[in-house]
Amino acid sequence: MTPFPLFPKFLAAALLLALALPATAQSGAQNGEWRYYGGDAGTTKYSPLDQINASNAKELKIAWRWKAENFGKRPDFNWEVTPLMVGGVLYFTAGTRRDAVAVDAATGETLWVYRLDEGPRGAVVARTVNRGLSYWSDGKGDDRILLISPGFQLVALNAKNGHEIPSFGTNGRIDLTEGLDRAVVKPGVIGSSSPAIVVKDTVVVGAALLAGTAPPSKENVPGYIRGFDVRTGKKNWTFKTIPRPGEFGNETWENDSWKYSGNTGAWPPLSADLELGYVYIPVEMPTGDFYGGTHLGDNLFSDSLVCLDAKTGKRVWHYQLVHHDVWDWDIAAPPILLDVTVAGKKVKAVAQITKQAHTFVFDRVTGKPVWPIEERAVPQSNVPGERTSPTQPWPSKPLGFDRQGIGPDDLIDFTPALKEEALRIASRYQLGPLYTPPIVADAGGKLGTMILPHHVGGANWPGGAVDAETGVLYVASGRGQRREFRFEASAENQHWSPGSASGKATMGPDYGD
Repeated sequence: MTPFPLFPKFLAAALLLALALPATAQSGAQNGEWRYYGGDAGTTKYSPLDQINASNAKELKIAWRWKAENFGKRPDFNWEVTPLMVGGVLYFTAGTRRDAVAVDAATGETLWVYRLDEGPRGAVVARTVNRGLSYWSDGKGDDRILLISPGFQLVALNAKNGHEIPSFGTNGRIDLTEGLDRAVVKPGVIGSSSPAIVVKDTVVVGAALLAGTAPPSKENVPGYIRGFDVRTGKKNWTFKTIPRPGEFGNETWENDSWKYSGNTGAWPPLSADLELGYVYIPVEMPTGDFYGGTHLGDNLFSDSLVCLDAKTGKRVWHYQLVHHDVWDWDIAAPPILLDVTVAGKKVKAVAQITKQAHTFVFDRVTGKPVWPIEERAVPQSNVPGERTSPTQPWPSKPLGFDRQGIGPDDLIDFTPALKEEALRIASRYQLGPLYTPPIVADAGGKLGTMILPHHVGGANWPGGAVDAETGVLYVASGRGQRREFRFEASAENQHWSPGSASGKATMGPDYGD
Protein backbone atom coordinates (compact mmCIF):
# COMPACT_ATOMS: atom_id res chain seq x y z
CA MET A 1 0.00 0.00 0.00
CA THR A 2 1.46 3.32 -1.03
CA PRO A 3 1.97 6.02 1.61
CA PHE A 4 1.85 8.70 -1.06
CA PRO A 5 -0.87 11.30 -0.34
CA LEU A 6 -3.11 11.15 -3.39
CA PHE A 7 -5.91 13.45 -2.29
CA PRO A 8 -5.63 17.21 -1.86
CA LYS A 9 -6.36 19.21 1.27
CA PHE A 10 -7.33 16.28 3.52
CA LEU A 11 -5.62 12.98 4.22
CA ALA A 12 -8.16 11.90 6.81
CA ALA A 13 -10.68 14.28 8.29
CA ALA A 14 -13.58 14.26 10.68
CA LEU A 15 -16.09 16.70 9.28
CA LEU A 16 -19.06 18.34 10.96
CA LEU A 17 -21.52 19.15 8.23
CA ALA A 18 -24.87 20.91 8.50
CA LEU A 19 -27.54 19.53 6.20
CA ALA A 20 -30.23 22.13 5.71
CA LEU A 21 -33.44 20.21 6.30
CA PRO A 22 -36.67 22.15 6.71
CA ALA A 23 -37.18 20.49 10.04
CA THR A 24 -38.27 20.87 13.60
CA ALA A 25 -36.71 17.98 15.45
CA GLN A 26 -38.10 16.09 18.38
CA SER A 27 -37.57 17.86 21.67
CA GLY A 28 -34.51 15.81 22.62
CA ALA A 29 -33.42 14.88 26.15
CA GLN A 30 -35.84 15.99 28.86
CA ASN A 31 -35.44 17.56 32.32
CA GLY A 32 -31.68 17.78 32.08
CA GLU A 33 -31.37 13.99 32.01
CA TRP A 34 -29.86 11.63 29.43
CA ARG A 35 -31.84 8.40 29.64
CA TYR A 36 -30.82 6.88 26.31
CA TYR A 37 -27.53 6.44 24.49
CA GLY A 38 -28.57 9.19 22.08
CA GLY A 39 -30.15 11.46 24.68
CA ASP A 40 -33.68 10.41 23.81
CA ALA A 41 -35.09 7.29 22.17
CA GLY A 42 -34.95 9.02 18.78
CA THR A 43 -31.17 9.52 19.05
CA THR A 44 -31.36 13.28 18.47
CA LYS A 45 -28.44 13.80 20.90
CA TYR A 46 -30.00 17.17 21.67
CA SER A 47 -30.50 18.84 25.05
CA PRO A 48 -32.27 22.20 25.44
CA LEU A 49 -30.11 23.17 28.42
CA ASP A 50 -28.53 26.62 27.98
CA GLN A 51 -26.68 27.25 31.24
CA ILE A 52 -23.44 26.63 29.37
CA ASN A 53 -23.19 28.73 26.21
CA ALA A 54 -20.69 30.41 23.89
CA SER A 55 -20.14 33.31 26.27
CA ASN A 56 -19.15 31.30 29.36
CA ALA A 57 -17.78 28.01 28.06
CA LYS A 58 -14.26 29.34 28.57
CA GLU A 59 -14.91 29.64 32.30
CA LEU A 60 -15.59 25.92 32.80
CA LYS A 61 -13.30 24.15 35.27
CA ILE A 62 -12.88 20.47 36.07
CA ALA A 63 -14.95 19.60 39.14
CA TRP A 64 -13.86 15.96 39.45
CA ARG A 65 -12.30 13.08 37.54
CA TRP A 66 -13.30 9.41 37.44
CA LYS A 67 -10.72 6.98 36.05
CA ALA A 68 -11.43 3.64 34.42
CA GLU A 69 -7.83 2.55 33.91
CA ASN A 70 -7.88 -0.11 36.66
CA PHE A 71 -11.02 -1.86 35.41
CA GLY A 72 -9.88 -5.03 33.68
CA LYS A 73 -6.49 -6.62 33.12
CA ARG A 74 -5.46 -3.70 30.91
CA PRO A 75 -6.82 -0.22 30.22
CA ASP A 76 -9.57 0.11 27.65
CA PHE A 77 -7.88 2.10 24.91
CA ASN A 78 -11.07 2.47 22.86
CA TRP A 79 -13.65 3.71 25.38
CA GLU A 80 -16.71 4.58 23.29
CA VAL A 81 -19.16 4.86 26.17
CA THR A 82 -21.80 7.57 26.51
CA PRO A 83 -22.98 7.74 30.15
CA LEU A 84 -26.66 7.83 31.00
CA MET A 85 -27.76 10.41 33.57
CA VAL A 86 -30.92 9.82 35.59
CA GLY A 87 -31.80 11.50 38.88
CA GLY A 88 -28.32 12.93 39.33
CA VAL A 89 -26.59 9.55 38.80
CA LEU A 90 -24.38 8.58 35.89
CA TYR A 91 -24.55 4.99 34.62
CA PHE A 92 -21.91 3.60 32.26
CA THR A 93 -19.64 0.66 31.53
CA ALA A 94 -15.93 0.69 32.25
CA GLY A 95 -12.92 -1.42 31.42
CA THR A 96 -12.29 -4.39 29.17
CA ARG A 97 -14.59 -6.56 31.31
CA ARG A 98 -17.46 -4.13 30.75
CA ASP A 99 -18.24 -3.52 34.41
CA ALA A 100 -21.40 -1.50 35.09
CA VAL A 101 -20.79 1.57 37.25
CA ALA A 102 -22.99 4.16 38.97
CA VAL A 103 -21.41 7.52 39.85
CA ASP A 104 -22.74 10.60 41.61
CA ALA A 105 -22.88 13.20 38.83
CA ALA A 106 -22.24 16.12 41.18
CA THR A 107 -19.26 14.74 43.12
CA GLY A 108 -17.82 11.87 41.06
CA GLU A 109 -18.26 9.46 43.96
CA THR A 110 -18.63 5.81 42.89
CA LEU A 111 -21.98 4.57 44.21
CA TRP A 112 -21.78 0.96 43.07
CA VAL A 113 -19.97 -1.35 40.66
CA TYR A 114 -21.25 -4.56 39.08
CA ARG A 115 -18.65 -7.02 37.83
CA LEU A 116 -19.67 -10.25 36.10
CA ASP A 117 -17.06 -13.00 35.95
CA GLU A 118 -18.06 -15.07 32.92
CA GLY A 119 -15.02 -17.32 33.05
CA PRO A 120 -14.00 -18.84 29.69
CA ARG A 121 -17.15 -17.43 28.11
CA GLY A 122 -15.99 -13.89 28.77
CA ALA A 123 -12.37 -14.51 27.86
CA VAL A 124 -12.94 -14.73 24.09
CA VAL A 125 -15.53 -12.23 22.86
CA ALA A 126 -16.78 -11.04 19.50
CA ARG A 127 -16.40 -7.33 20.26
CA THR A 128 -14.56 -5.89 23.25
CA VAL A 129 -15.69 -2.36 22.47
CA ASN A 130 -18.86 -1.22 24.24
CA ARG A 131 -20.96 1.93 24.22
CA GLY A 132 -22.92 1.73 27.43
CA LEU A 133 -26.08 0.69 29.24
CA SER A 134 -29.87 0.93 29.06
CA TYR A 135 -32.29 2.28 31.68
CA TRP A 136 -35.94 1.51 32.49
CA SER A 137 -38.32 2.59 35.22
CA ASP A 138 -41.94 1.82 35.96
CA GLY A 139 -42.20 5.24 37.63
CA LYS A 140 -43.08 3.58 40.94
CA GLY A 141 -39.65 2.75 42.29
CA ASP A 142 -38.68 -0.21 40.08
CA ASP A 143 -35.64 1.27 38.30
CA ARG A 144 -33.43 -1.03 36.25
CA ILE A 145 -30.13 -0.94 34.39
CA LEU A 146 -29.73 -3.35 31.46
CA LEU A 147 -26.23 -4.61 30.60
CA ILE A 148 -25.19 -6.78 27.65
CA SER A 149 -22.11 -8.65 28.85
CA PRO A 150 -19.01 -9.41 26.74
CA GLY A 151 -20.11 -13.07 26.66
CA PHE A 152 -23.51 -12.03 25.24
CA GLN A 153 -25.78 -12.23 28.24
CA LEU A 154 -28.51 -9.72 29.04
CA VAL A 155 -28.32 -8.73 32.70
CA ALA A 156 -30.93 -6.76 34.68
CA LEU A 157 -29.61 -4.75 37.63
CA ASN A 158 -31.28 -2.76 40.37
CA ALA A 159 -30.40 0.84 39.49
CA LYS A 160 -30.19 1.79 43.17
CA ASN A 161 -27.60 -0.78 44.28
CA GLY A 162 -26.34 -2.68 41.22
CA HIS A 163 -27.66 -6.05 42.39
CA GLU A 164 -28.96 -8.57 39.87
CA ILE A 165 -32.76 -8.84 39.79
CA PRO A 166 -33.51 -12.55 40.46
CA SER A 167 -36.97 -12.47 38.85
CA PHE A 168 -35.50 -11.48 35.49
CA GLY A 169 -34.57 -14.44 33.27
CA THR A 170 -32.54 -16.97 35.21
CA ASN A 171 -31.26 -15.29 38.37
CA GLY A 172 -31.06 -11.94 36.61
CA ARG A 173 -29.58 -13.05 33.28
CA ILE A 174 -30.59 -14.22 29.80
CA ASP A 175 -28.32 -16.27 27.53
CA LEU A 176 -28.47 -14.41 24.20
CA THR A 177 -26.62 -17.14 22.28
CA GLU A 178 -29.76 -19.30 22.38
CA GLY A 179 -32.45 -19.19 19.69
CA LEU A 180 -30.23 -18.30 16.72
CA ASP A 181 -31.06 -21.30 14.49
CA ARG A 182 -27.65 -22.84 15.02
CA ALA A 183 -27.05 -26.10 16.90
CA VAL A 184 -23.88 -24.73 18.46
CA VAL A 185 -22.83 -21.10 18.93
CA LYS A 186 -19.16 -21.02 19.87
CA PRO A 187 -17.96 -18.50 22.45
CA GLY A 188 -16.65 -15.31 20.93
CA VAL A 189 -18.62 -15.53 17.67
CA ILE A 190 -21.49 -13.19 18.51
CA GLY A 191 -21.97 -10.44 21.06
CA SER A 192 -22.97 -6.79 21.26
CA SER A 193 -21.07 -3.53 21.09
CA SER A 194 -24.03 -1.20 21.67
CA PRO A 195 -26.63 -1.10 24.41
CA ALA A 196 -30.14 -2.46 24.03
CA ILE A 197 -33.04 -0.03 23.76
CA VAL A 198 -36.13 -0.18 25.96
CA VAL A 199 -39.41 0.64 24.22
CA LYS A 200 -42.18 0.81 26.82
CA ASP A 201 -41.84 -2.62 28.51
CA THR A 202 -39.80 -4.34 25.81
CA VAL A 203 -36.00 -4.62 25.72
CA VAL A 204 -34.87 -4.80 22.09
CA VAL A 205 -31.44 -6.36 21.59
CA GLY A 206 -29.23 -6.19 18.50
CA ALA A 207 -26.03 -8.12 17.81
CA ALA A 208 -22.43 -7.67 16.68
CA LEU A 209 -20.32 -10.46 15.24
CA LEU A 210 -16.61 -10.88 14.64
CA ALA A 211 -15.30 -8.32 12.19
CA GLY A 212 -15.88 -10.01 8.85
CA THR A 213 -13.17 -8.53 6.61
CA ALA A 214 -11.85 -11.93 5.55
CA PRO A 215 -13.91 -14.63 7.29
CA PRO A 216 -12.52 -18.18 7.27
CA SER A 217 -15.83 -19.59 6.03
CA LYS A 218 -19.04 -18.59 4.28
CA GLU A 219 -20.91 -19.91 7.34
CA ASN A 220 -21.68 -17.79 10.38
CA VAL A 221 -24.29 -17.09 13.05
CA PRO A 222 -27.19 -14.80 12.07
CA GLY A 223 -27.59 -11.62 14.10
CA TYR A 224 -31.30 -11.87 14.79
CA ILE A 225 -33.11 -9.01 16.56
CA ARG A 226 -35.05 -9.97 19.69
CA GLY A 227 -37.47 -8.45 22.15
CA PHE A 228 -37.68 -9.38 25.85
CA ASP A 229 -40.09 -8.45 28.61
CA VAL A 230 -38.24 -5.91 30.77
CA ARG A 231 -39.81 -7.24 33.98
CA THR A 232 -39.51 -11.00 33.54
CA GLY A 233 -36.93 -11.43 30.79
CA LYS A 234 -39.31 -13.61 28.79
CA LYS A 235 -38.51 -13.57 25.08
CA ASN A 236 -41.51 -12.09 23.31
CA TRP A 237 -40.33 -12.25 19.72
CA THR A 238 -37.49 -12.79 17.23
CA PHE A 239 -37.10 -10.92 13.97
CA LYS A 240 -35.00 -13.01 11.60
CA THR A 241 -32.78 -10.73 9.55
CA ILE A 242 -32.06 -13.69 7.25
CA PRO A 243 -35.56 -14.92 6.44
CA ARG A 244 -36.34 -18.63 6.64
CA PRO A 245 -38.46 -20.46 4.03
CA GLY A 246 -41.98 -19.07 3.91
CA GLU A 247 -40.90 -15.74 5.40
CA PHE A 248 -40.84 -12.47 3.46
CA GLY A 249 -37.55 -12.00 1.59
CA ASN A 250 -36.29 -15.59 1.73
CA GLU A 251 -36.17 -15.78 -2.08
CA THR A 252 -33.54 -12.99 -2.11
CA TRP A 253 -31.03 -15.52 -0.72
CA GLU A 254 -30.35 -17.65 -3.77
CA ASN A 255 -29.17 -21.28 -3.80
CA ASP A 256 -30.40 -21.82 -0.23
CA SER A 257 -27.69 -19.49 1.05
CA TRP A 258 -30.01 -18.54 3.93
CA LYS A 259 -29.09 -21.89 5.51
CA TYR A 260 -25.48 -21.01 6.28
CA SER A 261 -25.05 -17.24 5.84
CA GLY A 262 -24.62 -15.17 8.97
CA ASN A 263 -24.02 -11.65 10.30
CA THR A 264 -26.87 -9.25 9.34
CA GLY A 265 -26.92 -8.08 12.94
CA ALA A 266 -27.52 -4.56 14.20
CA TRP A 267 -24.34 -3.46 15.92
CA PRO A 268 -24.95 0.33 16.10
CA PRO A 269 -27.31 1.78 18.71
CA LEU A 270 -31.01 1.41 17.93
CA SER A 271 -33.67 4.15 17.91
CA ALA A 272 -37.38 4.19 18.73
CA ASP A 273 -40.57 6.23 18.60
CA LEU A 274 -42.07 5.71 22.04
CA GLU A 275 -45.49 7.07 21.06
CA LEU A 276 -45.82 4.77 18.06
CA GLY A 277 -44.15 1.89 19.85
CA TYR A 278 -41.86 1.38 16.84
CA VAL A 279 -38.17 0.50 16.92
CA TYR A 280 -35.83 1.28 14.00
CA ILE A 281 -33.15 -1.31 13.23
CA PRO A 282 -30.03 -0.50 11.13
CA VAL A 283 -29.05 -3.94 9.80
CA GLU A 284 -25.51 -4.78 8.70
CA MET A 285 -24.36 -6.81 5.66
CA PRO A 286 -24.01 -10.62 5.42
CA THR A 287 -20.90 -12.69 6.09
CA GLY A 288 -17.96 -11.69 3.93
CA ASP A 289 -17.45 -7.95 3.69
CA PHE A 290 -16.09 -7.79 0.16
CA TYR A 291 -17.38 -10.91 -1.62
CA GLY A 292 -20.96 -12.10 -2.00
CA GLY A 293 -20.65 -14.99 -4.44
CA THR A 294 -21.66 -17.41 -1.70
CA HIS A 295 -25.01 -15.64 -1.16
CA LEU A 296 -26.22 -14.33 -4.51
CA GLY A 297 -29.29 -12.11 -4.63
CA ASP A 298 -30.32 -8.87 -2.94
CA ASN A 299 -30.11 -10.50 0.53
CA LEU A 300 -32.93 -9.00 2.58
CA PHE A 301 -32.78 -7.71 5.28
CA SER A 302 -29.08 -6.95 5.06
CA ASP A 303 -28.13 -3.26 4.70
CA SER A 304 -31.74 -2.33 5.44
CA LEU A 305 -33.46 0.10 7.76
CA VAL A 306 -36.19 -2.02 9.33
CA CYS A 307 -39.10 -0.67 11.38
CA LEU A 308 -40.60 -3.16 13.84
CA ASP A 309 -43.51 -3.03 16.24
CA ALA A 310 -41.56 -3.27 19.50
CA LYS A 311 -44.37 -5.11 21.28
CA THR A 312 -44.83 -7.88 18.73
CA GLY A 313 -41.68 -7.84 16.60
CA LYS A 314 -43.79 -7.62 13.44
CA ARG A 315 -42.24 -5.82 10.51
CA VAL A 316 -44.00 -2.52 9.83
CA TRP A 317 -41.82 -1.48 6.89
CA HIS A 318 -38.28 -1.76 5.58
CA TYR A 319 -36.04 -0.18 2.96
CA GLN A 320 -32.84 -1.74 1.67
CA LEU A 321 -30.11 0.88 1.28
CA VAL A 322 -27.52 -1.35 -0.42
CA HIS A 323 -28.37 -4.37 -2.57
CA HIS A 324 -25.94 -7.28 -2.25
CA ASP A 325 -23.23 -5.35 -0.43
CA VAL A 326 -19.60 -6.01 -1.45
CA TRP A 327 -18.14 -2.76 -0.01
CA ASP A 328 -18.77 -3.25 3.73
CA TRP A 329 -21.17 -0.33 3.58
CA ASP A 330 -23.47 -1.75 6.22
CA ILE A 331 -25.54 0.75 8.20
CA ALA A 332 -23.20 1.84 10.99
CA ALA A 333 -24.96 4.89 12.44
CA PRO A 334 -28.10 4.90 14.59
CA PRO A 335 -31.25 6.22 12.88
CA ILE A 336 -32.26 9.76 13.87
CA LEU A 337 -35.90 10.65 14.46
CA LEU A 338 -37.00 14.16 13.53
CA ASP A 339 -40.11 15.97 12.38
CA VAL A 340 -39.75 17.65 8.99
CA THR A 341 -42.01 20.08 7.15
CA VAL A 342 -42.27 19.39 3.42
CA ALA A 343 -44.53 21.48 1.19
CA GLY A 344 -46.19 22.88 4.28
CA LYS A 345 -46.97 19.44 5.72
CA LYS A 346 -45.40 18.09 8.89
CA VAL A 347 -43.95 14.61 8.53
CA LYS A 348 -42.79 12.29 11.31
CA ALA A 349 -39.47 11.28 9.77
CA VAL A 350 -36.45 9.10 10.36
CA ALA A 351 -33.09 10.00 8.79
CA GLN A 352 -30.49 7.34 8.14
CA ILE A 353 -26.97 8.50 7.36
CA THR A 354 -24.57 6.00 5.79
CA LYS A 355 -20.95 5.09 5.23
CA GLN A 356 -21.23 6.06 1.57
CA ALA A 357 -22.20 9.61 2.64
CA HIS A 358 -25.90 9.36 1.80
CA THR A 359 -28.81 10.57 3.93
CA PHE A 360 -32.00 8.58 3.41
CA VAL A 361 -35.11 10.20 4.91
CA PHE A 362 -38.37 8.28 5.40
CA ASP A 363 -41.79 8.82 6.87
CA ARG A 364 -41.20 6.82 10.04
CA VAL A 365 -44.83 5.73 10.21
CA THR A 366 -45.24 4.39 6.67
CA GLY A 367 -41.67 4.00 5.38
CA LYS A 368 -42.39 6.14 2.34
CA PRO A 369 -39.35 8.19 1.25
CA VAL A 370 -39.78 11.86 2.12
CA TRP A 371 -37.88 12.75 -1.05
CA PRO A 372 -37.65 10.40 -4.06
CA ILE A 373 -35.04 7.64 -3.98
CA GLU A 374 -33.81 6.60 -7.41
CA GLU A 375 -32.45 3.22 -8.45
CA ARG A 376 -29.36 4.21 -10.44
CA ALA A 377 -27.30 1.95 -12.67
CA VAL A 378 -23.87 1.21 -11.17
CA PRO A 379 -20.67 -0.51 -12.36
CA GLN A 380 -20.74 -4.30 -12.24
CA SER A 381 -18.33 -6.82 -10.76
CA ASN A 382 -16.10 -9.02 -12.90
CA VAL A 383 -14.97 -11.19 -9.97
CA PRO A 384 -15.55 -14.91 -10.77
CA GLY A 385 -18.69 -16.21 -9.08
CA GLU A 386 -19.86 -12.74 -8.08
CA ARG A 387 -23.03 -11.01 -9.29
CA THR A 388 -23.66 -7.49 -8.07
CA SER A 389 -26.93 -5.63 -8.32
CA PRO A 390 -27.39 -3.66 -11.56
CA THR A 391 -28.75 -0.69 -9.58
CA GLN A 392 -28.36 0.89 -6.15
CA PRO A 393 -30.64 3.30 -4.23
CA TRP A 394 -29.70 6.98 -4.47
CA PRO A 395 -31.53 9.70 -2.50
CA SER A 396 -32.46 12.82 -4.49
CA LYS A 397 -32.29 14.90 -1.30
CA PRO A 398 -30.25 15.79 0.69
CA LEU A 399 -27.08 15.76 -1.40
CA GLY A 400 -24.18 13.56 -0.33
CA PHE A 401 -22.39 14.99 2.69
CA ASP A 402 -18.89 13.93 1.62
CA ARG A 403 -16.92 12.89 -1.47
CA GLN A 404 -18.37 9.93 -3.36
CA GLY A 405 -16.19 8.05 -5.83
CA ILE A 406 -12.66 8.68 -7.08
CA GLY A 407 -11.39 10.11 -10.37
CA PRO A 408 -8.29 11.91 -11.65
CA ASP A 409 -9.68 15.27 -10.53
CA ASP A 410 -9.57 14.10 -6.90
CA LEU A 411 -5.79 13.66 -6.90
CA ILE A 412 -3.36 16.23 -5.57
CA ASP A 413 -2.28 19.03 -7.90
CA PHE A 414 -0.03 21.19 -5.71
CA THR A 415 2.55 21.17 -8.52
CA PRO A 416 2.55 19.65 -12.02
CA ALA A 417 5.17 17.13 -10.89
CA LEU A 418 3.08 15.98 -7.93
CA LYS A 419 0.00 15.68 -10.13
CA GLU A 420 1.95 13.56 -12.61
CA GLU A 421 3.22 11.32 -9.81
CA ALA A 422 -0.28 10.98 -8.33
CA LEU A 423 -1.68 9.99 -11.72
CA ARG A 424 1.08 7.41 -12.15
CA ILE A 425 0.34 5.82 -8.78
CA ALA A 426 -3.42 5.94 -9.28
CA SER A 427 -3.09 4.26 -12.68
CA ARG A 428 -2.19 1.06 -10.85
CA TYR A 429 -5.68 0.94 -9.38
CA GLN A 430 -9.23 0.83 -10.63
CA LEU A 431 -10.92 4.18 -10.01
CA GLY A 432 -14.55 5.02 -10.52
CA PRO A 433 -17.81 6.41 -9.18
CA LEU A 434 -19.58 5.34 -6.03
CA TYR A 435 -20.39 1.58 -6.06
CA THR A 436 -17.38 0.68 -8.21
CA PRO A 437 -16.86 -2.94 -7.06
CA PRO A 438 -13.68 -4.62 -5.80
CA ILE A 439 -11.63 -6.63 -8.31
CA VAL A 440 -9.32 -9.62 -8.20
CA ALA A 441 -5.74 -8.57 -7.58
CA ASP A 442 -3.85 -7.83 -10.80
CA ALA A 443 -6.98 -8.17 -12.94
CA GLY A 444 -6.38 -6.08 -16.05
CA GLY A 445 -3.04 -5.04 -14.63
CA LYS A 446 -4.70 -3.29 -11.67
CA LEU A 447 -3.68 -3.98 -8.08
CA GLY A 448 -7.15 -3.35 -6.71
CA THR A 449 -10.03 -0.87 -6.45
CA MET A 450 -9.77 2.46 -4.69
CA ILE A 451 -13.01 3.34 -2.95
CA LEU A 452 -14.16 6.61 -1.38
CA PRO A 453 -15.69 6.70 1.14
CA HIS A 454 -14.07 3.46 2.20
CA HIS A 455 -15.57 0.93 4.60
CA VAL A 456 -14.91 3.05 7.69
CA GLY A 457 -15.51 6.35 5.96
CA GLY A 458 -18.63 8.48 5.83
CA ALA A 459 -20.92 8.13 8.85
CA ASN A 460 -19.90 5.42 11.29
CA TRP A 461 -21.18 4.58 14.78
CA PRO A 462 -20.86 8.18 16.15
CA GLY A 463 -23.71 9.05 13.77
CA GLY A 464 -25.21 12.54 13.82
CA ALA A 465 -27.35 14.90 15.87
CA VAL A 466 -30.32 17.21 15.36
CA ASP A 467 -30.63 20.73 16.72
CA ALA A 468 -34.29 20.92 17.75
CA GLU A 469 -34.31 24.71 17.64
CA THR A 470 -32.91 25.19 14.14
CA GLY A 471 -33.88 21.88 12.53
CA VAL A 472 -30.33 21.28 11.31
CA LEU A 473 -28.95 17.75 11.09
CA TYR A 474 -25.23 17.57 11.89
CA VAL A 475 -23.20 14.66 10.57
CA ALA A 476 -19.75 13.53 11.71
CA SER A 477 -18.09 12.16 8.57
CA GLY A 478 -14.71 10.45 8.28
CA ARG A 479 -12.84 10.92 5.03
CA GLY A 480 -10.15 8.31 4.46
CA GLN A 481 -7.08 9.04 2.33
CA ARG A 482 -7.53 5.88 0.32
CA ARG A 483 -8.29 2.21 0.59
CA GLU A 484 -7.21 -0.59 -1.68
CA PHE A 485 -8.84 -3.97 -2.09
CA ARG A 486 -6.97 -6.99 -3.28
CA PHE A 487 -8.77 -10.28 -3.66
CA GLU A 488 -7.61 -13.81 -4.24
CA ALA A 489 -9.55 -17.03 -4.57
CA SER A 490 -9.77 -19.53 -1.74
CA ALA A 491 -11.21 -22.69 -3.24
CA GLU A 492 -11.13 -24.57 0.06
CA ASN A 493 -13.59 -22.24 1.76
CA GLN A 494 -15.27 -21.05 -1.44
CA HIS A 495 -14.88 -17.41 -0.62
CA TRP A 496 -12.68 -14.49 -1.53
CA SER A 497 -10.50 -12.75 0.94
CA PRO A 498 -8.55 -9.51 0.91
CA GLY A 499 -4.86 -10.22 0.55
CA SER A 500 -1.77 -9.94 -1.58
CA ALA A 501 -0.62 -12.53 -4.06
CA SER A 502 0.99 -14.40 -1.18
CA GLY A 503 -2.24 -14.39 0.82
CA LYS A 504 -1.05 -11.90 3.44
CA ALA A 505 -3.59 -9.32 4.50
CA THR A 506 -3.14 -5.90 2.97
CA MET A 507 -6.11 -4.15 4.58
CA GLY A 508 -5.40 -1.32 6.99
CA PRO A 509 -6.68 -1.22 10.57
CA ASP A 510 -10.44 -1.17 11.07
CA TYR A 511 -11.58 1.96 12.86
CA GLY A 512 -15.25 1.07 12.68
CA ASP A 513 -17.04 -1.12 15.18
